[in-house]
Amino acid sequence: MTSSCFGVVGSGWRAEFYLRIAQALPDRFRVGGIVVRREDKARLMEKTWGVKTYGDLSALLASQDLQFVVVSTPREATPSVLRDLARSGMAALAETPPAPDLQGLVEMNRLTQAGAKIQVAEQYQFQPLHAARISLARSGRIGPVSQAQVSVAHGYHGISLIRKFLGIGFENATIRAREFASPIIAGPDRSGPPTSERVEDSRQTIAWLDFGDKLAVYDFTGDQYLSWIRGLRVQVRGMRGEISDFSCKFLKDFQTPVELALKRVDAGANGNLEGYYHKGFLAGDEWVYQNPFVPARLSDDEIAVATCLERMARYAAGGPGFYDLAEASQDHYLALMVDEALRNGQPITTTCQSWAQW
Repeated sequence: MTSSCFGVVGSGWRAEFYLRIAQALPDRFRVGGIVVRREDKARLMEKTWGVKTYGDLSALLASQDLQFVVVSTPREATPSVLRDLARSGMAALAETPPAPDLQGLVEMNRLTQAGAKIQVAEQYQFQPLHAARISLARSGRIGPVSQAQVSVAHGYHGISLIRKFLGIGFENATIRAREFASPIIAGPDRSGPPTSERVEDSRQTIAWLDFGDKLAVYDFTGDQYLSWIRGLRVQVRGMRGEISDFSCKFLKDFQTPVELALKRVDAGANGNLEGYYHKGFLAGDEWVYQNPFVPARLSDDEIAVATCLERMARYAAGGPGFYDLAEASQDHYLALMVDEALRNGQPITTTCQSWAQW
C-alpha cells in the first residue's frame, strides 16, 4: 500500500494529532512538510517530529508532491489559507470550523461552488463509540428516529452528532437556549492534572432544536472534555426503541422487548497478548463498529482523525466526499444560532443558507 503524502499548515496542539497519526501509521500516511511561521517553533517541530518545515504555504507547495493539505490554523486565519489552496488547485482538509462567522461561511462556500476541493475534519462522527451508535440508529432496530439528546461536545461538534443521529440535512429549526452556572472542583486541563484544589464556575448551555417532527436537546459544559467527575451522555429515541449511552433497547415485535449492551472490545487487557489497541464495538453478537487501523496504538480521537485523513486521501484521488463544506457550515451555523438564542433569551428560527443541499 502506498502511503498518502499530505502537508500541514499550523503547528498547534491540534496539528500534532496529524503528526502522531502519521508516525503510528507510516504505511498509510506521510507528512511532506509543515508550514510554521516562527523560526524557533519550526526548529522545535523538526527536532520533535522529524519533519521538514517551511516558512509559508507557497514554499511547501513548491517543494513536495502532496495529495492534500491539512489546514490546522485559528478559525480567523483558516479562510485565507483555504483561498490560497483553492487558487493553487490543491485539495484541502480544514479543521473545524472552516470560518468564524456566518459571512465567512457564505464566502467559503463560494470556493467550493467554483470548484475548490475542500473537506472538513469533523471527527466526532468517526469516534468508535459514536460511530457504533450512529450505525445502530441507522440500522432500523429502534425504528424512525425522532429525538436525540447529546451531551458530548461543544458547539458545532455536538450539533454534528445531533444531525447524524436524527438524519437531519439542511432543515430549519426553532431554537431555544438557556445557561446555568454551578460550582465545580477544577479538574485537569491540556497542561495536565490540577496541582491544587480550586473551585470554579461550570457554565452549562442547554438548547432545544425543534425541527418540527424531530427534536434535539443539546447540553454541554466546557469541563466535560477533561473532567474526572462530569460524564458524557447520549440518548437517541426512535419509534421502536432507544439508544442510551452503552445500551440499546428495542422491540423485536410488539410483545418482545430486547436489550443489547454496546460492548467495547480492546486487545491487550487481562492477559491478552495480541497487542494494545482498540478492536471495535459489539451489540450482542454483531460488530457495529470495527477499527480500520488495527493494530496501531491510537486513542479514540486519533482513530477518528485518522479516519478523516484516510477518507480525505480517497477524496483527493477522485473519490467521494465525507464531510464537505456545506455540512460543516450547517453545523456551525446552527451552533451560532444556539449562541444567538442564548444571548437574546428568545426563540430563533433558522433560515435556509446558500450552501443548503436538498
